[in-house]
Amino acid sequence: MEEKILKRTAVFLTLISVLICGTIFYFPQLRAVSELWVAAMEEYKLKITAEQMNMTGLELLEYNNEQAKQQEDKDISFDSQLRLELPLGVPGNELKISQDYVTQTIDIKIPFADSEYFYHYPMLGRSDNIDSLTYEGREGYGVVEIVTSQVFEVESSYDKDYFYIDFLTPKEVYDKVIVIDAGHGGNAPGTTKQGVNEKDIDLDIVLKLKEIFDAKDDRSVGVYYTRTEDVNPSFENRVGLANKSGADLFISIHNNATQSGRMSNINGTQVMYDELDEDILGSRGLAQICLEEVTAQTGSSNKGIVEGNDIFIIRSSHVPAALIEVGFMTNQTELNNLKSEEYQEKVAQGIYNAVMRAFAEGY
Repeated sequence: MEEKILKRTAVFLTLISVLICGTIFYFPQLRAVSELWVAAMEEYKLKITAEQMNMTGLELLEYNNEQAKQQEDKDISFDSQLRLELPLGVPGNELKISQDYVTQTIDIKIPFADSEYFYHYPMLGRSDNIDSLTYEGREGYGVVEIVTSQVFEVESSYDKDYFYIDFLTPKEVYDKVIVIDAGHGGNAPGTTKQGVNEKDIDLDIVLKLKEIFDAKDDRSVGVYYTRTEDVNPSFENRVGLANKSGADLFISIHNNATQSGRMSNINGTQVMYDELDEDILGSRGLAQICLEEVTAQTGSSNKGIVEGNDIFIIRSSHVPAALIEVGFMTNQTELNNLKSEEYQEKVAQGIYNAVMRAFAEGY
């Protein structure tokens, strides 16, 4: 039950209490009846609150919608998907929104609120594309956590009373969408040679690629990253980011090693692709573009494109995918290059050129 209704109920109860007290002065026998009635009303309010607290977030959203429809003075007409009532004295620009695109999680932090705020100032709206909805108090904020069924960009607005939320698909925001994956991470170091972990080289290259995209500031291209720090997303989440964002391209950056793991003269760049993807603008073509552009920038040996349908993130991708093995960490010269920031920048530039060329060729 909303706070406004509770306030009106409180005023009503006060008036009734005054009337009852006056009546009791003349009719003492009604005292017991009045006490029972007040107790019943308090029990009813507690029951409603308990009922709401036992609901899931999505159930509570539907409950709030039904309650609002029954209140003639409640304005429930708005175009956005979700609407939050702002706490007294909190302007809309003080709410904070953060997103984890890999897990499709959106957090909305509301200052000076706790978990009970959401029962007195209920969220209204549609549950389309929402898998789960939770409320909690966290470090002085009330937090709404929304997990969506696919990748969305959040569009928000506010007025003096309400905060509005809409979900836009990446293709509603950008003309082209790409997902970049830095291999391994966290407790999965990949190949390790001479104290150097593959996961770190992969990430260094991706971060330099991100710098290039950020500097271009091309608002027509949306770039999503499976990781920008030392974490290890699941294979499902990595390829899921590509599939659930409706990406045009999915490129994963790795580095190679000999089967024995021993240092050798074998060197060069190769790119893996999905041989079962027979589209003209498919995985094979993208792999060839990546191979040509990276080797052109770095001068590394061209070791060709390699069938890779046995790799989970390649065969599970619904979009053209390429896995770039930049170089061999088991080759001393190439390992030295891969540790070099200058060489990493060349690799990143080659990948950027490949992306732009792929888009120019119709991907």
